Amino acid sequence: MKMIVGLGNPGKKYENTKHNVGFMVVDHLAKEHGAVFKRNTFEAEVADYFIDGEKILLVKPMTFMNESGRAVGPLMTYFGVYLEELVVIADDLDMELGKLRLRQKGSAGGHNGLKSIISHIGTQEFNRIKIGIGRPNGKTVVNHVLSTFSKEETATISDSVVRAAEAVNDFVTGNDFLKTMNQFN
Repeated sequence: MKMIVGLGNPGKKYENTKHNVGFMVVDHLAKEHGAVFKRNTFEAEVADYFIDGEKILLVKPMTFMNESGRAVGPLMTYFGVYLEELVVIADDLDMELGKLRLRQKGSAGGHNGLKSIISHIGTQEFNRIKIGIGRPNGKTVVNHVLSTFSKEETATISDSVVRAAEAVNDFVTGNDFLKTMNQFN
C-alpha cells in the first residue's frame, strides 16, 4: 500500500491558493485514476485506487495546514502504512515557482504542515515532493501562501502539478523513491 498526502487548507476560500498545491496534485491523481474522495473519521478526505493489485491512498487532511499530522499519523497507523510507503506533497516558498524537489528526508524547513507531520509520526524520514511557489514579492509570507496564482503563474504551476503527479505515478508503479528522485529532480 502507498499513501500519497497532498497538503492544503480545506474550503472554497483556499481552493486555488499557493498553499494548496499538494491538494491540486492529489486531485489531479484522483481524476486521472477515477478515484473519488470521501470524508473519513480521521479528519481527512481519502480516495483510493489500485495499481497492479496494490492499493494507493490519496489523502487530503481537513485539519488545515498547521495540523496536517493530526490526520496523517492516525491514518498511517490504521492502514498499516510504512514510512517508505508515504509521500507528502507540499508547497515550498524557498524554491522558484514551479520547481520540483523530491527528498527522502529532511527538516520541515519552516513549513508548518510538514512540522505537524514530523511531530505526529515521530520522524523526519519520509518521502516528500516539494513544489516551488516562490518568495513573497512585497507581501507577508502568510498573505503570499494564501494568495491565488496570477494568470501568468497558472500555466507554470499547472505543468508542475502534472509533473508531480507523474513522479507519484512513477513511484507507485514499482520504483523505489530514490529512483523516482533521480528521474524527477
